[in-house]
Amino acid sequence: MTGGPAMNLQELTAANAAANLNRLFRFEVVLASDGEAELRMPWSDDLTQYAGHLHAGAIAALLDTACGFAAATLIGPVTASHFSMNCLRPAVGRGFIAKGATVRAGRKQTFARAELFAEDGSGKRSLVATGETLLVALG
Repeated sequence: MTGGPAMNLQELTAANAAANLNRLFRFEVVLASDGEAELRMPWSDDLTQYAGHLHAGAIAALLDTACGFAAATLIGPVTASHFSMNCLRPAVGRGFIAKGATVRAGRKQTFARAELFAEDGSGKRSLVATGETLLVALG
């Protein structure tokens, strides 16, 4: 593995707070260690598309950030070189949870995967999207 020092929850929380888009979307880092990361985002009518569910751009941002933060816990700061996502159902809920996991951290590139869940008022979660990111270290 190449890159800088692995980042911990405190460092990723600070990086999240410094990112304008993450602040605008109100991302919160709730877990980051050992190749995994979890983000939360509350529902916002400002992030919907014409049919009233979460816009695919917001979904992509959550998935990509969860993948990047998961990888950063192992190899330090990263950037995406390729990203893909699959929207499985309309994303509607009181909030959203993105869970990212590093699949493989290699010498030149790292592969991570994430799942996005919508959470209703009773805490029930439904899988609404998945994403995969190929990342390269910045350090």
